[in-house]
Amino acid sequence: MINNIKWLFFTALIFLLSMPFSVSALRDDVAISEAIKNFKTTDNNVVIYIRDDVYHDYMRFLNGRKVQDINDFSGQFIRRDVVDMILAQQALLLGGFNKQFSYQIGKVNFRNTKLLEQGELLLSFDSYWSQDANALSDKVFISDPVIRKGEYFSGVFTSPSNRKVFEIKHLSDFSQLTSVSTPRWRTDWDTLSALPLKSLTREDEWLSQVRMVSMQWIDFMLMPLMPEINNHYILENINLKAVPKVLMLLDDSRHYVVSKLHPDGKRAYKSLQQGLQLLRKQGLIEKAYRQAGFIPDLTDKLIINLPVSHKPAQSSSLK
Repeated sequence: MINNIKWLFFTALIFLLSMPFSVSALRDDVAISEAIKNFKTTDNNVVIYIRDDVYHDYMRFLNGRKVQDINDFSGQFIRRDVVDMILAQQALLLGGFNKQFSYQIGKVNFRNTKLLEQGELLLSFDSYWSQDANALSDKVFISDPVIRKGEYFSGVFTSPSNRKVFEIKHLSDFSQLTSVSTPRWRTDWDTLSALPLKSLTREDEWLSQVRMVSMQWIDFMLMPLMPEINNHYILENINLKAVPKVLMLLDDSRHYVVSKLHPDGKRAYKSLQQGLQLLRKQGLIEKAYRQAGFIPDLTDKLIINLPVSHKPAQSSSLK
């Protein structure tokens, strides 16, 4: 009975904490709907819906530079979403797709998938896990991988004061820990489901996830590595830090998806594929993710969920 009361209190508190963001998300839905109605596609202009935080970091990272001139992917504002966004545009340009992008900014999150399926969004600049992309294969074209299977490693992020998480050394240590994710991210969810966790909580909103971990209601979550800020994520009252030298293999590849129903879909997909093949041949895709820290040096790292029979893609084509 006491446990049920605690859980009801916990659920109610999460709901109340999420209320401002739910209202904001509702406003964003309305704004996006209005933008779709009012935006006039021209011969040289394509609308792209993008999360506000990604767009702001992208603009700060560019700092006035043209996207085609970027060849160094290290810096304070770099993140996987920003690397994805730059590489996609470079590939499109290399493949001959020269239309300009008009950005509509908001907290779009999972709504991008609906827009892609409806043909309202040309492509996602945020790459998709192969599992998630394949689930949409009747509505989208799927690009060659930008991060290949066996290359992607996530950090184990927790509150800086949650000492038991920082003490993990073996897979069995997870039996005393709780985690949070969403099955909408199939690879993340499957990776966590394979651990011997005390419990795995579903929460579809990322901001609610990080709040739960920061407040130690949940022990840890998986997040991309952030080497430029020492894997220490701070946002207002949210404070998370990665367990040093401990990595989690997310054993899947990441791809761009292009809407089959968008008027420019086929041409954009063809250009994207051509450009990605050129970037891959030149070693620039791997260079970008390595410089940004998302394909880490594994020399002194513990890959805590690595099966004995499995070997990650550690070799590099870079010299």
